[in-house]
Amino acid sequence: MASGGVSVASLWTEVNRCGQNGDYTRALKALTKILQDNREDVTALQCKIVCLTQNGSFKEALNVMNTHTKMLGSEVVFEKAYCEYRLNRVENALKTIENAPEQTDKLKELYGQVLYRLERYNDCKSVYTDLIRNSQDEYEEERKTNLAAVLAAMSQWEKAPLEDLGLPESTYELCYNTACALIGQGQLVEAFNKLQQAEELCRVSLADDSDVTEEDIESELAVIHSQMAYIIQLQGRTDEALQLYNQVIKLKPSDVGLLAVTANNIITINKDQNVFDSKKKVKLTNTEGVEYKLAKKQLQAIDFNKALLAMYTNQADQCRKLSSNLQSQNPGHPRPVLIQVAQLCREKQHSRAIELLQQFSDQHPESASGIKLTMAQLYLVQGHVTKACDVLRSIEEFKHKSGMISALVTMYSHEEDIDSAIDVFKQAIEHFQSEQPGSASHLALVREAANFKLKYGRKKEAISDLEQLWNQNTKDIHTLAQLISAYSLVDTDKAKSLSKHLPSAEAMSLNVDVDELENSHGATYVRKKAAKAPGENLLKEQGQAEIKKKRKKKKGKLPKNCDPKATPDLERWMPMRERTYYRGKKKGKKKEQIGKGTQGATAGASAELDASKTATSPPTSPRPGSASGSTSAAAAASNVVPPRQQKPAAPGATRKKAPQKKKKSGKGGW
Repeated sequence: MASGGVSVASLWTEVNRCGQNGDYTRALKALTKILQDNREDVTALQCKIVCLTQNGSFKEALNVMNTHTKMLGSEVVFEKAYCEYRLNRVENALKTIENAPEQTDKLKELYGQVLYRLERYNDCKSVYTDLIRNSQDEYEEERKTNLAAVLAAMSQWEKAPLEDLGLPESTYELCYNTACALIGQGQLVEAFNKLQQAEELCRVSLADDSDVTEEDIESELAVIHSQMAYIIQLQGRTDEALQLYNQVIKLKPSDVGLLAVTANNIITINKDQNVFDSKKKVKLTNTEGVEYKLAKKQLQAIDFNKALLAMYTNQADQCRKLSSNLQSQNPGHPRPVLIQVAQLCREKQHSRAIELLQQFSDQHPESASGIKLTMAQLYLVQGHVTKACDVLRSIEEFKHKSGMISALVTMYSHEEDIDSAIDVFKQAIEHFQSEQPGSASHLALVREAANFKLKYGRKKEAISDLEQLWNQNTKDIHTLAQLISAYSLVDTDKAKSLSKHLPSAEAMSLNVDVDELENSHGATYVRKKAAKAPGENLLKEQGQAEIKKKRKKKKGKLPKNCDPKATPDLERWMPMRERTYYRGKKKGKKKEQIGKGTQGATAGASAELDASKTATSPPTSPRPGSASGSTSAAAAASNVVPPRQQKPAAPGATRKKAPQKKKKSGKGGW
């Protein structure tokens, strides 16, 4: 008899009924009463653990199992591993499964999930392959979906080649996983087609359910649309991708991983533009539980973008803090160092940035290629071209690449260091001579070296390259001509002997019918008339000379009003102002005297009317502070503007000085 007068049998009946109805809360109450009477009831403990697990109380269920470990033994190994898995204690779940006395099918299912979370994809693939091969139940489709997800993860994160395991594409989940695997292989068009197929299958499968609304369908399609936007972004159509991403964000899906990835991709599109929108989107990447939904490389990319966003928003301390944390978490990864270097360059600390790059290059030589390229770029920014060349030549991975050779030769030529440029060609030719002798790349490099030496007048040094090219193709006339030209400065006898290999003039002439070529379709050149015989030209020239001798000079034409009897003006070729009889333009007296000052005032006559400043007036007494009266009078006279000339007098007449008039006090002139 249980406490409260209720029998144990009735309590078990209540537990059974609630379990069938899914009412685990009421079942827990009945189980609590049973355990109050008998705490060592193993069946009641197992039922309690199941009810707590079904209600999502994983921590409480795990506490019950840990408290009664000896009593429960291995009966609840699956439940314990499952609770640890759901509490994101993945390593503990792995140990629990591996220490289980028997590997049941449900433990293998959970084992596959744990391995996938730990990103041990090869082991996970083996588990699911074995389950599909040895199991036949209603969960076969889910297992195939999980196996397709494993293959997609291997393709995306490990760049493993796509493996065909004969998985069907009957559901939209399988089509979606296949599309993800194709993205990892770079087959973007095929992946987009698979996503469209997955969208159609999803709409068809959900349309049959009457309880599913259009909003539910769009929410389910959000992950497909986000992946479509990612493909569009990779294809360079960022505006379309951004529109799709924003549609997914507006739906507010419950999957925090999907929201974080979508927000991160929007940030990558914004770059250093629209940073305020990026700061809003970055909050979605900080949602609780994101770290358990995404792969390590996805989380790493999000952290990198956070550091870059801090740099773009001029948060230097935050950028340094984030990049330092990233470097401690990924000591061999070059990207955190590059972010720190970018921040230093924004602060104009190029020397410190180069030191940081050199330090990382020495510590991690396996990742030094990209770092050294950045160092060379910084040296070029500072104008240290030779140092940049030295850094580039130290990169063994790119040392003999055509692009690197071209860059080095160009920079050395800019610095007028022709010897170093030739040395670059020499080392590259020796490398190809030992690795790929006679290949197209080898011969192209030899030709470029020869042309470079000839361009800078190093014909003696170009001889060996030209001989190598000519020996490869003795019909190359252009190379032979260059070789003869080079030998002409060193060994004339050798040049003469080589010139014998040149084709004759007849052999080099082209057998072309000129008339047929000119009359052909599309010819734009019009043939000129044939020239006349030389004798005809000579006779024609003699005749023209006789005609020239017989021609008479024509009389010049005279103006219509010209009087041939009158004596011409000898100064007619001179400007009017320079002629002796020029007296200036006639002007009225009133116009000459009217000034621009106040009414009744004049501009130039004030000095003329001042009797003290005239030459005939007696000198005035000196003012205080002046040197002398005569000196001040001379200075005043030198500053006076002379009166303008009146109209010229008639020849032979004498001019009389008119008496000066007094200024009137009223209106009017004078």
